[in-house]
Amino acid sequence: MDAVIDNLPFYLEGFGMTLLLLVVSGIAALVIGTLIAAMRISPVPSLRWFATGYTEIVRNTPLTLVLFFCAFVLPVLGSRLDYATAAIIGLSVYTSPFVAEALRSGVNGVPVGQAEAARSVGFGFSQTVGLIVLPQAFRMTIPPLINVFIALTKNTSVAGGFFVVELFAVGRIVANARGDQVIAILLAVATFYLLITVPLGLLAARLERRWVVQR
Repeated sequence: MDAVIDNLPFYLEGFGMTLLLLVVSGIAALVIGTLIAAMRISPVPSLRWFATGYTEIVRNTPLTLVLFFCAFVLPVLGSRLDYATAAIIGLSVYTSPFVAEALRSGVNGVPVGQAEAARSVGFGFSQTVGLIVLPQAFRMTIPPLINVFIALTKNTSVAGGFFVVELFAVGRIVANARGDQVIAILLAVATFYLLITVPLGLLAARLERRWVVQR
């Protein structure tokens, strides 16, 4: 464990970067995914087509390719973003269609009569979706959404291949320097990831019990 203890500040620095990628990308993906989910059920055909195309293209594109585009293609197009910001953009875009699909499954679970009742009292589409449909959809999709964010936590490790010094990149650097203690180094990395994913799983179970919608 000497390699882990001696490099603990380095581990904590990588852990902090992983948390930053998770939190910022997760919030951005939630916002984008909510908009895409609303567009998927929009009465405007062009919005539905755009949202469907966006969802199918992005979620079927490898994350490595998305991050490669953000890290190397955007600078060619004139972008001056640092690698961490480019990684956040890539992770946000890649995760958003999974958020959208989770929310859309929740929207499909909301009784149609509630939307019809909202329209009957004069609510427009945006009011019906924002005030009636989406709040219930969020409640019904808490476990799938938490699972998306758990997957995002693990996906942040891909950013380490694009010059972002996050947790997995730290483990790789330390392992290269201390090849005699690779197992302990990787176990330490796994432990830090578990510090994120296990509480998220417990949070999902608690919120599901508290906010579950009875059908």
